[in-house]
Amino acid sequence: MTCTATALVAMMTCCGFAEQPHPATLPHPAVAPAVEKIQAVTAEGPFQPEWSSLEQYKIPQWYKDAKFGIFIHWGAYSVPAYGSEWYPRQMYINLPRRGDNFFDHHIKTYGPQGKFGYKDFIPQFKAEKFDAACWAKLFKETGARYVIPVAEHHDGFPMYDCSFTRWDASEMGPKRDVIRELSVAVRNEGMKFGVSSHRAFNWMYYVRDKSFDNADPQYADLYGRPMPFLFKADAWDYKSHFVPQDEQFKDDWLARSCELVDKYQPDVFWFDFGITPGLQTTNYENNPFADHLKQFAAYYYNRSSKQSGQAGVINYKWEAFPESAAVLDKERSKMAEIRKPFWQTDTAVSASSWGYTRNQRYKTPERLINDLVDIVSKNGCLLLNVGPRADGTIPEEDQAILKAIGSWLKINGESIYETTYWKTFGEGPTAVSTGHTSESKDKPFTAADLRFTARGDTLYVTGLKWPASGRITVKTLASDSEHYQGEIASITMLGSDQKLQWSRDENGLSVQLPTTKPSEYAYVLKVTR
Repeated sequence: MTCTATALVAMMTCCGFAEQPHPATLPHPAVAPAVEKIQAVTAEGPFQPEWSSLEQYKIPQWYKDAKFGIFIHWGAYSVPAYGSEWYPRQMYINLPRRGDNFFDHHIKTYGPQGKFGYKDFIPQFKAEKFDAACWAKLFKETGARYVIPVAEHHDGFPMYDCSFTRWDASEMGPKRDVIRELSVAVRNEGMKFGVSSHRAFNWMYYVRDKSFDNADPQYADLYGRPMPFLFKADAWDYKSHFVPQDEQFKDDWLARSCELVDKYQPDVFWFDFGITPGLQTTNYENNPFADHLKQFAAYYYNRSSKQSGQAGVINYKWEAFPESAAVLDKERSKMAEIRKPFWQTDTAVSASSWGYTRNQRYKTPERLINDLVDIVSKNGCLLLNVGPRADGTIPEEDQAILKAIGSWLKINGESIYETTYWKTFGEGPTAVSTGHTSESKDKPFTAADLRFTARGDTLYVTGLKWPASGRITVKTLASDSEHYQGEIASITMLGSDQKLQWSRDENGLSVQLPTTKPSEYAYVLKVTR
């Protein structure tokens, strides 16, 4: 018996459980054969599970052209709809998180955690109004080019037909393979389809107490095994005490991740922070999760290359991968400058939660459109999240925001899709947040904030706010500019038929804007040689 297993048995004995490990705490019998198959596929190549091989990866052109995708956080946490999608964790922690005490709320609303645990929300998660085709049409109308639903969140409840647990949406709750339905609907609308896995943090997600239902080993295939460190007083502080996952957990993670590849052929595979136990101090060379990440990446790249002729896209946080082996994803933050390796920001229409909750703090369409423009100008793309209700409907507020973005893209999408970054990202006084989840520090953009994108010899200048004077000066395009040498042939505004009056000298390019705005938000000047 391993040291970990010995400790687990000792803990279970201490907590009043039988000495023999419960079957739910043991490796699922399908995991070992799955891992053998995975290793066989990676051995065949061409990608091998080594960083030097994975660094030969090339990002597919469709992804660099797409610029805008939709993220979907939907799970049993949408039933309590309180605080945030971290309700499953926080309901077991008697401490406030961002002003909310989930623990107290849960007891007052549902009763003690030993009598009504997170598992008891699952029968209430019925998704009776879920219509994948309706969702996909909305996302298409929004202007999204790819869609990524959460396949499994930290809570350990897969939203698909998972072979390695009984706790999934095909067997419980909705009793539907949500991921399969969405994969079909999204692709029917001509968009690319991806999945996200947050499972790696399930290892430390649920804080335990012997009075909680999550301490009972019979529920280990949902909550994770009740490891001794999860019963410590400071178990809630995962940022300071992130115990690395053991081999049993990592093998299970690998089997689940590769099953998603085989069943749904995702064009994008997004990973959350749990694959880096040291969080921001971990890099791909010292990461205890690295061997399993390399196995997964080789498997996914080999499988997707064989299926579609090009490798899929892996999104990662911090330094879980070498920057050329996958695509960096920044959560609720952006880049200060152009980043030559292509990258992605993920954020949400809500500033308060990723999953559906009552009393969401919504962002404005203007803010999100400006974020999209800023990100694209710096060689990135935006993955924007919505949180459906437990019944499967997308809140009207979310829909209104998405439709406003879609209306703007119908007019101005030429400056976004299939463009590249230019020689400089833009000009103006407003800086953006760059730290992890730091977007709340951002200040609104001003009329002096401009962003640039390009397609061939065409330059797009996007003004992030309409100037009160109706006139704008682009200093970067001065007659003696090192960035734009030669003559300008024409300047037009996307969505406007009005002829523009403009002049260019050593102070910049001055343009008199039309009397009527083509859209409510940012405007785009098309500059041609």
